[in-house]
Amino acid sequence: MASEEQGARVTGVAAPETMPVTTGFDFPSWQVQRYIGPCFGLIVRSMGAMKGIGASLKAFRGGEVTQYTELLEDSRRHALDRMVENARLMGANAVVAMRFDSSEIGDTLTEIVAYGTAVEVAPKT
Repeated sequence: MASEEQGARVTGVAAPETMPVTTGFDFPSWQVQRYIGPCFGLIVRSMGAMKGIGASLKAFRGGEVTQYTELLEDSRRHALDRMVENARLMGANAVVAMRFDSSEIGDTLTEIVAYGTAVEVAPKT
């Protein structure tokens, strides 16, 4: 996940992998010039039949179910990347107030959404 000010270009529109994202409402050394609006990234994933069987057996024995952990970590990364791309398309160079949410669709699908507020930031003067 992108962290605050991590290698980000503040002037112009940042590339998705360098756009600063924070769960806070501002950045310590930058000032929000313009609030653009809500941005989000959504992904719906399924475990797949074979991995699902292996995960069920592991859950039956107890302990961490690494198949689900890996699926959710990967899904969060994809949702975050899509949110950053959405913000970039809106003309933002940063995202504040970022959050994750998830829900289940039926018995086999998981929805992950990353959302926040797309903003334009500049160095504090």
